[in-house]
Order: sequence, then C-alpha cells, then structure tokens
Amino acid sequence: MDAASQPLSLSAIAWAAFAIGTVFGLAAQRSNFCTMGAIADILLMGDWTRLRMWALAAAVAIAGTTGLQVAGLVDVHNSIYTGSRLPWLSHLVGGALFGVGMTLASGCGAKTLVRLGGGNLKSLVVFVFLGLSAAMTLRGLFGGWRVEWLDPVALQLATPQDLPTLLAARFQLDARSAWLACATVGAGSLALFALSSRDNWRPGPLLGSIAIGACIVAGWYLSGHLAWLAEDPETLAPAFLATNSGKMESLSFVAPYAYSLDLLMLWTDKSRIVTIGIATTLGVVAGALLGAITSRSFRIEGFRDTPDLVRHIAGAILMGFGGVTALGCTIGQGLSGLSTLSVGAILTVGAIIAGATVSIKIQLRNS
Repeated sequence: MDAASQPLSLSAIAWAAFAIGTVFGLAAQRSNFCTMGAIADILLMGDWTRLRMWALAAAVAIAGTTGLQVAGLVDVHNSIYTGSRLPWLSHLVGGALFGVGMTLASGCGAKTLVRLGGGNLKSLVVFVFLGLSAAMTLRGLFGGWRVEWLDPVALQLATPQDLPTLLAARFQLDARSAWLACATVGAGSLALFALSSRDNWRPGPLLGSIAIGACIVAGWYLSGHLAWLAEDPETLAPAFLATNSGKMESLSFVAPYAYSLDLLMLWTDKSRIVTIGIATTLGVVAGALLGAITSRSFRIEGFRDTPDLVRHIAGAILMGFGGVTALGCTIGQGLSGLSTLSVGAILTVGAIIAGATVSIKIQLRNS
C-alpha cells in the first residue's frame, strides 16, 4: 500500500460502507440469497440452487480479494481471520451454535437485516437479542465463559493461517504464486460447481451472487486501502480508520449488531463514530427496503404465537454467542473470512453447516 496516500474522511468512509451495504441488501433481497435457506432447500427438496448461489458469491469474493492482495492494494494479514493463532475449538463450537441459532431464528444475521427491511417485525426482535448476546460475548457475562473455556484451546502456527502462506512456507514458494494457485483452485472449483446448473445462469441468481461477492471485495478495498492511515498522529503506527476491531474489515453481521446498539445507547458520547460495520448493517436494511418496495413485496409480519417468539429469541442468543466466538457468521466467516483463504474460516463454515443440518433434521423429525 502506498504510504503517501491519504485516507478518506470518517464521514466518507461511513457513506461508502453504507453504499456497499445497500448494494448487498438489494442483491440479497431480490435474489433471495440465504445460507440457511440453501441448506434447508437441500434437505427438504433436494434443491441446490441457493447453495450454488452462495458458492458463486464465495468464488467472486476469493478471486477479487486475491486480486487486491497480489496487487498490493490490501494485506489480508491485517484482518482478524489470518492470525498465526488458530482457536480451532472456538471456530467449531461457535460455528455449530450459530448454525443451530440461525435455523431457530429463520435466518442468519444478514438475512435478519434483509427481512427487517422487508417489514418483518420478528427480525427486529432477533436484531435486538442478537446484538445483546453479541455484546455480552464480546465483553460481558458470555465473554467470561468464552475466554475461560474456549479461547485457550488453540494451535500456535509458525506463520499466518491463510492457506497461501502455509503452502508457501511448506513448499518454499513465493507468496504471489501461492496466492494465485490457491485462488485458482478455490475460486475455480466453487465457480464450476455454481455454474454447473442452468438454474444459476438465470439473471436473478447470477447477478445477485456476483453482486454479493463483489461487496465483500469492495469492503476489503474500503477498509484496507481507502481507510488505511500510514501513520496515526497519536500512536505513530499504521491504523485502519472507522473499524471496531482496529484491523482491516469487510462485511460481517454479528459484532456490528452489538456496536450498533452501543452507538444508539451512547449517541451523545462524541468519541463514538459510525464505523464501517455499523454503516454496512444500516445499508443492508436500506437496500432490502428498496428491493421490497420496488418489487411490491414489503409486508408487515409478526409472530404466529408464543413458541414462535421463544424460538426466535433463543436462536438470536445462540447466533450472538456463536458468531462472536467463531469470529464471524455465514457472511463474516463464510464470505469475508473465506475470501482470505483462512483455515479458521473453513472450520467455521463447516461447523455452521453441520449445526444447521442437525437442527433442521431435528425440527423435521419433531414436526
């Protein structure tokens, strides 16, 4: 990255993040993009269309992020996904709990925002309880459990945990070649799987998947390049502006729920700002609202009964704890994390799918 480049202002960063979130929300609403729905479609109907959509979005995210990496525009080692410490138990437990939670809450964090934009009041309840649970897992009661029981169980690697770096160290490859090789295999395989069905060549699934994958790449470029400050005036160290983690970030929808609630409750605290995570969260709701209005699908919807309310609250709590513990959700780890070719992201995605599959099968058996 060019040390002489000047980052965007905080307001410009927030508006750019809001725009990225709006595109994501509109694309997800119009294409019916949903990771939990993709798993349910396979188990209930044998329909792989939405999983192929997810695969194409992941392929675009991997290819685009690799392009930024090899061009020197960003460095994924400045993200939370590629550290040399691999907390594998947190990824597995957190991912599995998130998978269970999203089936109980009728969708993941991203789908909750999309449904909220479409008038679903159940999603508003999920938003609040997911945000509270995430906050409690970041620095509250649940956080104590996480730190004591899960986080200590980890592997300490000699290098960052992304596959290109691991393979480069193992086989003495240069970093550029390793990145291109891993991205070609990973993105190429996912794209071939996604486009092997004619259903996914239809404009809706095709364009929606490409747009969502591109939003992940845009998020990395915004936080890792446009919002990068070579030397913070106070610390004299490099800094990433308007991120809650202090690192480079792309789209994720668990911890930003907590930060959004925190900002609302402490609005008069001038030290609080609209970060990239908060702005993208708001943008997804705005994009989904735009999509719902233009497609005339906006509809106010509430809970059927008390058990329905209880299921959604329980699912939201599990998603908040699981998402923070696993360092991401179906988007945070499933697309943003996976785009960095992180081992932790691969573990988390597998655990989310496993948790959701078991939960859906139990619900089917009891229905």
